[in-house]
Amino acid sequence: MNSPTLDKEIALRIGLAARELPETDIPRLLRVLDDAVGLPPGKKQLADLTVKQLKSADDGEFADLDTGSLKAALACLKGEVHEFTEPLPEVVAYAEADMPNSIRVACASNRGAQLDGHFGSCRRFLIYQVSASEQRLIDIREVGNAAAGEDKNAHRVAQITDCQILFVASIGGTPAAKVIRAGVHPVKKPQAGPADVEIGALRAAIGKSAPPWLAKIMGQAPEQRIRFTPVEIEGADIEATA
Repeated sequence: MNSPTLDKEIALRIGLAARELPETDIPRLLRVLDDAVGLPPGKKQLADLTVKQLKSADDGEFADLDTGSLKAALACLKGEVHEFTEPLPEVVAYAEADMPNSIRVACASNRGAQLDGHFGSCRRFLIYQVSASEQRLIDIREVGNAAAGEDKNAHRVAQITDCQILFVASIGGTPAAKVIRAGVHPVKKPQAGPADVEIGALRAAIGKSAPPWLAKIMGQAPEQRIRFTPVEIEGADIEATA
């Protein structure tokens, strides 16, 4: 498929829509739009586009995506959502050993301080240091584009290898396996919300009954660790061992 010449506003809409869809870049979305409405798409064509059309286009390329993500993408395509302008949260200074018995957590994010990013398309990672008594946003890492020939998932994994946990709206089985091999435990949080709220819930778990993989990170003896149920991530059953 030849690259279409897109109106600047339409190109912005498509870029925003791609961010709302799990493991979707602009070329993938363009292939679906080409089948659904043709390229380049006009404003009227996008205004009439439906979730049903997105799900069925290109032999069902988006058939397995959740309806919430498709509705959010459709709102972007229709021009109902504009470039995100939410201010980024303030980073707090941190030096190693500032927080004894703490762990590092990455949150996939697109908007401000929200935990709302899909692993394959999020704009940035919010990096928190968390202990039973304190949580601190210590870094904001813009994802950027992978270099030519570089694996996109590997590029993203490389930015969070110093973390023990990844909170993400969604993640596919293949990238999840790469994240786990890097020593990071992915946890799906499909309902968008403030990242610091999820971090606060994690902090409470650290202080009470952490699952064994987390207890091990925190330095608890094996007999102190509580068993937990394996987490299913996009079709891949993943269990961290004590």
